[in-house]
Amino acid sequence: MIIIASQRGGAAKLAAHLLNDRDNDHVELHEISGFMSETLDDALQEVRAQAMGTRCNQYLFSVSLNPPETEKVGTDVFEQAISRIEERMGLQDQPRVIVFHEKEGRRHAHCVWSRIDTQEMKAVNLPFYKSKLMEISKEIYLEQGWKLPAGLIERSQSNPLNFTRAQWEQAKRLDDDPRLIKATLKDCWAVSDSKESFQSILEQRGYYLAKGDRRGFVAMDWRGEVFSLSKWLDVKTKELKERLGDPAQLPSVEETKTNIDQRLVERMQSFTAEIRKHSHMRMEPLLEQKARMKARHQTERENLTETQKQRWQQESEDRQARLSKGIRGLWDHLTGQHGQVMDQNEREAWQAVIRDRQERDDLIQHQLEERRALQLNIKNVRQDRNKEIDHLKTMMFSALPPEIKARLQEQFELHRSRQTKQSLHRNNDYDLSM
Repeated sequence: MIIIASQRGGAAKLAAHLLNDRDNDHVELHEISGFMSETLDDALQEVRAQAMGTRCNQYLFSVSLNPPETEKVGTDVFEQAISRIEERMGLQDQPRVIVFHEKEGRRHAHCVWSRIDTQEMKAVNLPFYKSKLMEISKEIYLEQGWKLPAGLIERSQSNPLNFTRAQWEQAKRLDDDPRLIKATLKDCWAVSDSKESFQSILEQRGYYLAKGDRRGFVAMDWRGEVFSLSKWLDVKTKELKERLGDPAQLPSVEETKTNIDQRLVERMQSFTAEIRKHSHMRMEPLLEQKARMKARHQTERENLTETQKQRWQQESEDRQARLSKGIRGLWDHLTGQHGQVMDQNEREAWQAVIRDRQERDDLIQHQLEERRALQLNIKNVRQDRNKEIDHLKTMMFSALPPEIKARLQEQFELHRSRQTKQSLHRNNDYDLSM
């Protein structure tokens, strides 16, 4: 499993993250050991208080353990990995908490140790912990028979900068026939009788009236190409001024470019909004199904816990009933029968613990598989939405010169980033992995 760790402070923030049931389907506080406190928040605050007697600011060692998405991983595998980390890091005697998170059909664990050695009143040193954890991760992959990620086979391959496969193909620019351009401009001129009508007709055909760098009249198309009207219309400057007035009153080429860019981005935004709206309509029933599933899974786990609790109580009473009392009990002590019954009870109690844990793991695995199937549908909706948006970008930007394309894409991505953050704030599940 992939193991990610950090030395850190911030006990309150970490506790809030570990107990965050808003962004996770299920949160299970699996273990609190070595603390006087019985709640996770109080336990981490206990470490913070101990750290105040030292110079240590990063008094916690926080580790997340993430197994492969499609593998069935029991609780014992997580616990064995945690024990191995504890041993390699020299944290055997340190207090710890273990929390399980489930989200989108995946289960992972968080383990947090106190770094404060209360006997020595100093922090446990953790040299080269990243390298050690990578070795542990590799060992677990090999022991479990899982396929090794590329980053564990060769560490440099985990860096995205080493990717060689291109993700995008730049569309080729299609040159317009100059005869058609000239015919279009002349047609706009012929059917207009004023600057206002000429501007209106030009814009209907994808051109914009502007002031050239040399104070002449120019038309600019939506791609930023500039056409001198006197040349393309075969009209003298005097005639242009008679109908269009003073060119100084027109926006400059740069101003017009900015205006065109803004219009194009706005158009892209409107198309993108339509795509998102359609995608959201597809996503809504899936999110409702997810909410129902989460509630049902929680109920199933609570029912199992209650069933196991009642069974444990009954079995404990049955085991206790085997022990004789009074004179018969004294005789059993003398003959050794009492010890044999005690040994049998201990074996059966431990077998019951293993049975209950296996039942819980089986239920969790079944629920994870059900959740993964739903998550696949959610993921497909997201991918379809992103493919539509990317196709839209390619289609609309393919005919632009590189410098204009780069500028517009930057503006569009900025807008898309803002929408992503807003959507994430409204509904974390819907727009995750934008």
